[in-house]
Amino acid sequence: MLFPTVQFAIFFVVVFLGHWLLMQHPKPWRWFILAASYFFYGFWDWRFTGLLAASTLVNQLAAVAIHSARSPRSRRWFLLGGVAANLGILGYFKYAGFLIASVVATLDKVGFHTSLRPLEVILPVGISFFTFQAMSYVIDIYRGKLEPAPWLDFAVYLSFFPQLVAGPIVRGTEFLPQLRGPRDPRRLDASRGFYLIFIGLAKKIVIADFLASHIVDSVFRSPALSSGPEVLFAVYGFAVQIYADFSAYSDIAIGIALLLGFRFPENFNAPYTATSITDFWRRWHMTLSRWLRDYLYVPLGGNRGGRLLTYRNLLLTMFLGGLWHGAAWQFVLWGGLHGAYLAVERAVVERRRARGIAPLPDTFFLRLLKRLGTFHLVCLAWVFFRADSLSTAWAILGRLFTGWDRATTLVTPAVLAAIAVGIAAQYVPGGVVNRGLIGFSRLRPALQGVVLAFTLMLIDALGPEGVAAFIYFQF
Repeated sequence: MLFPTVQFAIFFVVVFLGHWLLMQHPKPWRWFILAASYFFYGFWDWRFTGLLAASTLVNQLAAVAIHSARSPRSRRWFLLGGVAANLGILGYFKYAGFLIASVVATLDKVGFHTSLRPLEVILPVGISFFTFQAMSYVIDIYRGKLEPAPWLDFAVYLSFFPQLVAGPIVRGTEFLPQLRGPRDPRRLDASRGFYLIFIGLAKKIVIADFLASHIVDSVFRSPALSSGPEVLFAVYGFAVQIYADFSAYSDIAIGIALLLGFRFPENFNAPYTATSITDFWRRWHMTLSRWLRDYLYVPLGGNRGGRLLTYRNLLLTMFLGGLWHGAAWQFVLWGGLHGAYLAVERAVVERRRARGIAPLPDTFFLRLLKRLGTFHLVCLAWVFFRADSLSTAWAILGRLFTGWDRATTLVTPAVLAAIAVGIAAQYVPGGVVNRGLIGFSRLRPALQGVVLAFTLMLIDALGPEGVAAFIYFQF
């Protein structure tokens, strides 16, 4: 069930009414939200609701066992069992086919032919997100940051529909305390909720889907038929598309949660204004960045083992972060590029510090150069992320240096405008948005409804026909 559809609008109206009618009755409310979330998830394929239920059962059993264990050794074994179960589920559905295909291809290259064939496993939507949430819950209990929640509370947490399919990755420490008491509808931040929902719809429909249908998909499908300028702007277009698409889902999810009285962590903070790759990862998919830092980079040793081990940890963390995004070598290379970027940045900073070289002055032109450089490094990595194979990625990169004398029909004023708006919008000061929200909140309800209705009609008029699935549904 896609957010920007009539089906979801009807679903949410029913859930919204039932949610607030049952708010003063904790147990019926929990069963209602749980049923609604499973219906939402089962709308894709009802068979996968069993997987979600199994994940809930396994992780709650592991959490209770860790909390009840009397010895540190038992606690560690229960932790390893819980993490292994999560990785096993994720590994089977997401990586088994990829690993078998890689082994078969390698054997074929050395002349050893086998009858082994890749598994044809349907990837359950959202499996990476709810698996990471479940692991953070189990690990936080092991670390003493959290106690096991009641079974029904944990089931609601793991399946809560706004962020279930594509994040943000909400930790138990952030969500479960909000279940302890009923929410007050009079204290809703409704203005911000509606703003996030409608700005998300605009990003998704007017920018992301438009760029996908008018340049990105065509060029990445057939780079050899595209001119040099078309390939260049398709790369820029995908950079804007994936930001607009993914941040749109996060915005809508956070906005829906606000209308239900819950607060989710922010997931994006103007990533294309970053002045370094390190800064980029503090702004892009922030809940995943923090997850990788707290549950992978730090346990690996972080920056505590010297320079070489720190670089190794950065590379390994980003390699695994790339693999989390997809079972394909182009995702591994995408993660590896970002790991190399981060390691090189850290090495340069440490070398300058060791030599006693003062930091460069923070001038407008230097910030501009840093932002341009960072953006283009990110775009280079996005080529591998978007391409359906490594050969396609190399063809795209090669085409950047050829075909500049060919006709350029896909680079239209509308495409250029969508790219420019997608980037320029990230430079709008937060104070401007806040003043707009305050002004909207002071309008009469009837006038607010008129503004929202007009905005919705404008989004529908500007966007292409139909709504494509969100990019991160495949992860």
